[in-house]
Amino acid sequence: MARPVTLYSLQWGDLSLETVCQKAKAFGYDGIEIGLPDHLDVRQTDPTYYQGIKTLLANHGMQLHTISSHLVGQAVCDTIDGRHKSILPEHVWGDGDPEGVHRRATEEMIRTGHAAKALGVDTVVGFTGSAIWPLLYSFPPVTERMIEDGFRDFARRFTPILDEYQKLGVRFALEVHPTEIAFDTVTARRALEAVGNHPAFGFNYDPSHMGYQGVDYVDFIYQFPDRIFHVHMKDVYWSDTPRQVGVFGGHVPFGDPRRYWNFRSVGRGKINFEEIIRALNSIGYQGPLSIEWEDSAMDREHGARESCAFTKQIDFQPSAHAFDAFFGKD
Repeated sequence: MARPVTLYSLQWGDLSLETVCQKAKAFGYDGIEIGLPDHLDVRQTDPTYYQGIKTLLANHGMQLHTISSHLVGQAVCDTIDGRHKSILPEHVWGDGDPEGVHRRATEEMIRTGHAAKALGVDTVVGFTGSAIWPLLYSFPPVTERMIEDGFRDFARRFTPILDEYQKLGVRFALEVHPTEIAFDTVTARRALEAVGNHPAFGFNYDPSHMGYQGVDYVDFIYQFPDRIFHVHMKDVYWSDTPRQVGVFGGHVPFGDPRRYWNFRSVGRGKINFEEIIRALNSIGYQGPLSIEWEDSAMDREHGARESCAFTKQIDFQPSAHAFDAFFGKD
């Protein structure tokens, strides 16, 4: 049986969850990945609230495997500034005092774990933020001690969240992504080591963010076979010829044609999804393939429908036996 294909709802936050479910069903999806805060209020403690969401999904034939809190998670470890006010709920931003924002974001992430349990799912996808992302380019010279301090800061701030998730039977899947504590294979391994290989910590695999960096995104799967907790299907295009803007983006917005890279609808970029499916089969991943649709140059309904069809076509289960298993006559 093929893996379920789900639609991440964060990019559809201007619509109600019911409308997103209706559209996802019409596009051919098997389920929804609920994105916070637009489609779920984790401050709710009444069980009937969560039962209402489960009933809504069931009425539209939508499975639920994961909820995601990228925006709030970003504020747990980031260096807080005015940018965060635009992405955070008012009750998390508060007066904007950085330590207060960190604390409230942590509390909200813990509430998110409880919400996941109430909804019957075992995986929360999200971001961590990073105090050391601004040190990416090592000039003025960045010392190893500064980087170590950044990973220790991540462990100090995120371990209480992971401990609570472990008690709940919930896992946190960090989307390996620029601006996070882990943005490639090396930093992913350092993040794991920083939290002592915590059993509740793993990764949301999204090849697009590694592809344009030049990271071997298929090898990443083989490097962390027991830590791939969830998968985002997202494509990206990068140019083979020089552009006005390089990998760092040149302070121009996503979608600008001068950029070296831009996200594309699944199947329309340079990511080799054939090899990804084979690698996921090799490690035994049976979770959902979730479409995070971010093509600035394409109508999102067209893209969501097309991405669903492409993903269902490219996905396949591994063989139960080797192709030559029946050659022998014994």
